[in-house]
Amino acid sequence: MENLDAQVTGWINNLSGHNNLIDLFMIAVTQAGVPVLILAVVASWWWGGGGRSERHVAVACGLSFLLGLALNQIILLLVHRMRPYDAGVSHLLIASSADPSFPSDHATASFAIVFSYAFSARARKAMWYFAAALLVVISRVYVGTHYVGDILGGVATALVAAGLVRVAYREDTRIDRWVTGIL
Repeated sequence: MENLDAQVTGWINNLSGHNNLIDLFMIAVTQAGVPVLILAVVASWWWGGGGRSERHVAVACGLSFLLGLALNQIILLLVHRMRPYDAGVSHLLIASSADPSFPSDHATASFAIVFSYAFSARARKAMWYFAAALLVVISRVYVGTHYVGDILGGVATALVAAGLVRVAYREDTRIDRWVTGIL
C-alpha cells in the first residue's frame, strides 16, 4: 500500500515544474486556500442568509476544525512519517516543513468545513466547499509536501472531528442560541 501511495504521489507531483503559471497557481492555493475557506465560513456569520441556523454551521465548522487539528497533534505523537521530498518521492516547490507528514493539517482543516456543512444538510454549500477543499489537498501533493495517504488521513480526521461535533453541539440548544446570538 505504501508503494502505491508513493507512486500516486509521484505521479501528481511530477505534473509540477512544467508550467510556471500552473505552479504559481498551485502554490497560491496551497498557501492561501485554507485561510480563504475560513474567511468564507466567517463571512457566512453575517451574510449566510440563514440567520442562526447558518451561524450554527459556522460554529460547527470552527469546532470541527479545532478538534481535527487537536486529533492530528495526538496522531503526530504516534506516527512520524517522513515528508515525500525527504524520501525522494517528490520535488518541493515551497519551503520545507519541520513537522512529520501524516496526517495533513490542510486536509483536516478543509474537510472539517465540508463535513460540517454536509452533516448540517447543506448539500449545495458542502459541494462548493468540497470543490475548494479538493483543490487545496491536490495542491499539497502537487507542490510536493504531502503523500496522498497523508491527505486521506487528514480527511479521516476531519470526518471524525465533524462527526463528534455533530453529536455534541446540537442546534437550538441553550448554548447554541447564546453562541449564535453574539453580534
